[in-house]
Amino acid sequence: MPAIFTVDPRSGVPLYLQLIEQIKRAVALGTIAPGEQLPTVKALALELTVNPNTVARVYRELEHDGVIDTSPGRGSFVRTDGAGIEARRAVADVARVTFEGAVREAKSLGLSREETQELAARTIARWYETEND
Repeated sequence: MPAIFTVDPRSGVPLYLQLIEQIKRAVALGTIAPGEQLPTVKALALELTVNPNTVARVYRELEHDGVIDTSPGRGSFVRTDGAGIEARRAVADVARVTFEGAVREAKSLGLSREETQELAARTIARWYETEND
């Protein structure tokens, strides 16, 4: 598997949360296919220069969330029975939290509901201008 994950120790977001979000996003977008094996804990820890316990925690949480299955001696694999749906839901949750933060910030800056809605509509139009949504 090519190196598709990165972590930023200066971001203020715990490394394990960064990695969980990236793996869920990769599964939701199909970058990692159902049934595909994830790197071993040791290999990913070495690649990202993080503690192997961090990667082990990530895999435990992903297994708890129903995104992967781990089999001792075989490795960790993306679930084939709905992992993409669970991961997609998780990605939507991340987007919702981010969007709520932006709305909260707009309100704290004194923008009215109408100004915030107009700003959101313009932003959405800009980012989705080529799609037929």
